[in-house]
Amino acid sequence: MILSRAEWQRREAAHQERADSLTAEHRARSARGEKHPVWDFLFTYYSYKPSQLRRWHPGAGVELEDAAERASWRWYSPGVSAGGAVPDAEAFAREKPELAALVERMLTRTASRPGQFGCFGLHEWAMVYRADEHRHAVPLRLGQAGTDAVVERHELRCTHFDAFRFFTAEAVPLNRASLTRDEQPLFEQPGCLHAGMDLYKWALKLGPLVPGELLLDAFEHAREIRLLDMQAAPYDLSAWGVVPVRIETAEGKAEYVRRQRVFAERGATLRAALLEAWRGADLRTASA
Repeated sequence: MILSRAEWQRREAAHQERADSLTAEHRARSARGEKHPVWDFLFTYYSYKPSQLRRWHPGAGVELEDAAERASWRWYSPGVSAGGAVPDAEAFAREKPELAALVERMLTRTASRPGQFGCFGLHEWAMVYRADEHRHAVPLRLGQAGTDAVVERHELRCTHFDAFRFFTAEAVPLNRASLTRDEQPLFEQPGCLHAGMDLYKWALKLGPLVPGELLLDAFEHAREIRLLDMQAAPYDLSAWGVVPVRIETAEGKAEYVRRQRVFAERGATLRAALLEAWRGADLRTASA
């Protein structure tokens, strides 16, 4: 596919407008020096700046006509048209073979497994279990004793290492599995909220190989998941207008699982789209 300069510039402008809208509140808070316990995570934990979301790419193998200004951009190669430039999946694989293998392994293995829906978001509770200090300077809505009691009434079933690694020392042995970084691809599963948020991370790591529109879809997905993640957390976030999902109750559990299943279905679509955009030709050849 070759996009004319007029077409790709139109798509680029639309992408930038959408990205600016999605990050406007965060940028305004940053300018005022304000912190937010829910939304800052998308820019601090993932450590990607709004400017990175704003940069549009067409996706692997899609050539931009008359795009000489992109000739020196990372993982772009000359196209067949005069002045053309095209994101090159092979160039990415040559330069970042370990990263390419990791992203493909995480996406394909996660997609191959059934979702698990019995964790009820207790990872955030395990991060403050029997703790004198908490990651967020926000009060616990049930207090420390009440929070600890909720953890002790449940089996911890976290499957995501990057949540598990923040468990308190007392919470670690309560988890069904002892997770490690090396074994992360063995446990990752599509029902996990953090696996869904990480689709945004994988999209950004693939850079120009992912269409800008898909990148922003993944960011919006991560943003919606982050809200549920913190609604189900033990913190009292009423000062920020966050209504809790009280997972310590049967009703709260039911709401959490219902929304978790919706995110898992949407995540499956995004995961497949990322693989298709990046490795589409290879995947079709492998399945033929």
